[in-house]
This record gives sequence, structure tokens and C-alpha cells, in this order.
Amino acid sequence: MPDLVRVSRALLSVSDKRGLVEFARALAELGVEIVSTGGSARTLQEAGIEVREVADLTGFPEIMDGRVKTLHPKIHGGILARRDTHAHDLSAHAIEPIDLVCVNLYPFEQTIAREGVSRDEAIEQIDIGGPCLIRAGAKNHDWVVCVSDPAQYAEVIDALRAHDGRTPLELRRRLAQAAFARTSAYDAHIATYLSEGEPRPLAASLTVHARRVQELRYGENPHQQGALYQTSSQVRPSIVDAAQLHGKALSYNNILDADAALALVMDLHALEPARPCACVVKHTNPCGFSVADSPTDAVARAIAGDPLAAFGGILALSTPVDDPAGERICAPDAFFEVLIAPGYAPAALDRLRARWKNLRILEVGDLPPHPPERLDLRSVAGGLLAQTHDTRLPDPSSWRHVAGPAPSDDDLRCARVIEMGARALTSNAIAIGGSENDAFLLFGAGSGQMDRVTACRLAIEKAGERAHGAIAVSDAFFPFPDGPELLIDAGVRMIVHPGGSRRDQETIDLCERRGVTCCLTGIRRFRH
Repeated sequence: MPDLVRVSRALLSVSDKRGLVEFARALAELGVEIVSTGGSARTLQEAGIEVREVADLTGFPEIMDGRVKTLHPKIHGGILARRDTHAHDLSAHAIEPIDLVCVNLYPFEQTIAREGVSRDEAIEQIDIGGPCLIRAGAKNHDWVVCVSDPAQYAEVIDALRAHDGRTPLELRRRLAQAAFARTSAYDAHIATYLSEGEPRPLAASLTVHARRVQELRYGENPHQQGALYQTSSQVRPSIVDAAQLHGKALSYNNILDADAALALVMDLHALEPARPCACVVKHTNPCGFSVADSPTDAVARAIAGDPLAAFGGILALSTPVDDPAGERICAPDAFFEVLIAPGYAPAALDRLRARWKNLRILEVGDLPPHPPERLDLRSVAGGLLAQTHDTRLPDPSSWRHVAGPAPSDDDLRCARVIEMGARALTSNAIAIGGSENDAFLLFGAGSGQMDRVTACRLAIEKAGERAHGAIAVSDAFFPFPDGPELLIDAGVRMIVHPGGSRRDQETIDLCERRGVTCCLTGIRRFRH
């Protein structure tokens, strides 16, 4: 195969017309014949660029509202022909070689992202001819340069100018790889969209495409490589799509922790949409969270959940950071690696930037009224585990009150907030929390333990004196009453857990004897 291949004829057919005129004009100045279709041809002609219509090559008009225009042997033969072995076929069938293919696709992704878009509108934006042209050009990159993104125009023109109207093989190979990545991503979006109509959320086949958007300094540890990839998911908001307003680049661990913090604050917001919510996360576990009457109070109480662990953690809020909240975040006792919020008051943002040079400040936009539906994916050797995301909110009306005094409405409202936090902890998990001055907050948590008794001990240790009169929530049932006994001895007055153990009655009897409220939710909240 030759290294340098001359470009004499280019096919330009694009949906995104940014930079098209400048690209075509530069090609024409290099002596390249421009062949084009439909709207692209009209755009170039209006700019005074000489264009040859595709129909002139094929001898066949565009039909079916433009659905069929380039699907023709004289187009694909011109692109796919090997110049060293297919010259006879080209001559015999009067096929003119095409040396450059410039195609970008119908805006399917943008179309389905619009609110209220109909299925017919979405289907009409599934490009057929475009992917065929891109794949043909990329397959035959020994002879053809395939341009699939306006961002590639300048590099291609520079290469043509540097090599007297020819393209080097290294460039053609690189653009071919990018072209196949583009069509793969496009197909992934379409497959995901069409699978949403299936009766089960877990389709028979799973199409996942991810585009690298950031190379990280390293992975979880310095000896590991790391990168951030963006999938075809339309889930918003997300850390991947967040606008970074200040600070150093995010690290692998920053991204994991920030994702956990955003997920919890969205859950809390779904429970208490009218009140500011805040959480502090360390190693993907919340060490503090709260629902309060102001952003400042929410931040202060989230930090108070575990001030020691909160230092150097990730802070997320459900509401924009106003100036008082910004002042509290900048207090001498606080230090954070990442700050996440829907937005920032200008004065607060200035204060935060001045306080910390390296603080990563992320703006994610307004939070949705309910946690978004999505698939959770985890890699295992040889495959992927997939599950629907846990979006079920705590519902005290479905809980069973099985022992002790009947809980008040305020108790139940507080307990569901604590359950939401327990769900965010790594199993085995116990969360102890309560109400202070109308705010609901975490007092202490035990997480990631091999046994539930140790999780209880750690939560009690973290909560300290605040365990007296508090509410404890477990992510799964108590297999024995030993954990609940520790909680009751520490002063907990209400215990909430899923139930389902063969020894549930022992825990129920213990709570009844000690005058402690016990409620069973029926919903396990494991997080491994």
C-alpha cells in the first residue's frame, strides 16, 4: 500500500455544516473536484464553490425525500475500489474514484434528547447512507481518507498542503479508527433508544459505547492507568457532563466520590424537594448528610455528621450555593477536594476561588424531581453485571410498625431521610441520625463491614452522645438481636430495617421489652 495518496475527488455530504464552506474552498484551491448532495451542495453553491451533484455521477436522482441518494454502485464502487487491483472494474463500469469522503450523520442523538420528541421524528433521524459512506471510506483507508468530524478539517487540509495534495497513511489510519468509533457510537444510541420499548429493562443484548473524554494522571492508585469515558446514556445531570468552573483536573477517585455525592443529594432532593440538602462523601460513603431550611445550615450539618472524615471530602448540594453558604464552606474548619452544586452565586464563586486554588468546583444544573432511571454496570472478569438503578424512594406508609411506641409523622419523615443515607453506604451498613431544629441529619455511620454488629459499633462510636434519642436504619435485616441491643444500649429510640430474618421476632421482642420503636420496611438496600 502506498504511504502518500493523492486526493483528486472528494464527496462531501454533511448534516453539521460548521466549517463546511471553508473546508470545501480549501479543497478546491488544491485542485480537488467537489461532489456533494442535497443541502450540502446548495450550501456550497451559494458560497460560490463549484460543485458536482451526486446524481451526475450515478445517473440517478435523489428519491424518497432524500432517503436514497448515495446508495449506488458508482458511489460505493468509487470509494471501495483498490486502486492497484480494481482498475479494470472501475473502467468497465465507468466508475470514477472518490479519494476523500467527508460525512457526518443525521443528528439522532440531539433529536432524542429534545423534550417531547415523537418516535417518528426520532426514526427519521436514523441515518442510513451516511454510515455506509463512512464505513466504506474507513475500510478502504489504504486509498481513501475518511473525514467524519468537522474538528478534523484543519488537520486534513494541513496534511494535503504539506504533501502536495496527498494524504499520509498514518493520518488515514487514524481517521479510519475515529470513523468506526463514530458509527459505533451512533448505532449504540439507536440501539439504546429502540430497546427502551422492550417490556424488560434488561435487553437480550447490551450495546455500550464509550468515548474517552479525559485521560487521568492515574487510576485508583499511581501504578494504575486511568481514563474517563462518556457513554451514550442520556442520564442528566452527571459528573461526566458537569461544567468545571475552577480547580485542578478531576482524578479517578474524585470522579467516583463526586458521582456518589451527586447521587445521594439527588435522592435527598427527591424526598425533600422544597428544602436544601447537602452531603459529604469520603471513599464513596457519606460521612455526613442533612436536610435543612437553608443551604448554609444544610452544609454545616452535613459537615457535623463526621467533622474528622469530612475534612478533604467531596461536598454536594441540591440548591445553588448562595453567598452565606459559600462563606460557611470557606470557614477555617473546612476543606474539600470537590464541590458540586446546581449553580453558584457570583459572590460565592469568587469567594470559593479565592479561598482554594485547587478546589474542583462543578456545576451540574438543576436536579430532577426524581432520580433518573439508568442501568448500573460493573465489570467482572469476562463480562459485565447489569442491574436497574435503585430509584425506589422510602415509603413509610408501606412500613410495618411491629414494636414499641407508634412513630410520629416527624419520626417517619426523618427515618426515610436516614434510610436514603443508609442506602448510599457500603454494606453492611448502619446509619444513626435524627432531627435537630427541624433539620434531618446523620449522626454516625458504620459501613463496609463483614458483620452487622461491627457496623452498629462503628455507627455508635461516630454518633457519640447524639445516639441518645436517635433513629437507626439498617440496610438489611438483623440476623440476631445483638446489633439492635447495642443500638438500644447507646440510646437509640427507633430502629428501622427491612426484616426477613428467621429471628426477626427476637429483635421485635427486644424492642418491645425496651420500649423502642421498630419498623420493618420490606426493602433491602445492599450496596456492594
